[in-house]
Amino acid sequence: MQKMMDSLLALYEQSGDLVYSGESVSQLMHAWQCGRLAEKSGASAALQLASWLHDIGHLWVNLEGTPTLRDQDDVHETMGAQLLFPVFGPAVSEPVRLHVLAKRYLVSTRETYARKLSPDSVRSLRLQGGVMTPDECAAFEAEPFFADAVKLRVWDDLGKKSGWFEDTRQDALNHLMRLMRRVAQDHVIQI
Repeated sequence: MQKMMDSLLALYEQSGDLVYSGESVSQLMHAWQCGRLAEKSGASAALQLASWLHDIGHLWVNLEGTPTLRDQDDVHETMGAQLLFPVFGPAVSEPVRLHVLAKRYLVSTRETYARKLSPDSVRSLRLQGGVMTPDECAAFEAEPFFADAVKLRVWDDLGKKSGWFEDTRQDALNHLMRLMRRVAQDHVIQI
């Protein structure tokens, strides 16, 4: 368990400065902002961690440059969920797995939502399946972690403010490790 948490932290230490074309923040800044938005909204520790780690699959896959510019979907949500489930359980892994579907759902159900997406999110939307059908929307709404995934998605879209980083890089990473330990401990206690 600790080895995986160390590996996740190392990804941000080594690759957290990655910035995709059309985004104004690095992966670390984005993760930190999403986690802070979840915290400030009163989200559970597990949902805060899911918000922090929702894009960890991008770093794990480690594709060169910006995949969407090459018409490539790195399926980061699936990879991230697979990494996170054994250590943190479904309360973390499921919102991560569902956050791309949440984007597709919000584009399908909220008329103005698509206009608020960043350029990279617009490119990835097409690669990830685009607008959902009514049946796909209903299936998504039936997912047990549907509401958490939608909240995470909203924080995902809001957590892209350049220059908004309240802590030092090391303070942010220390916060992430404390949160991972707390959620992992809670997960172990539950099983």
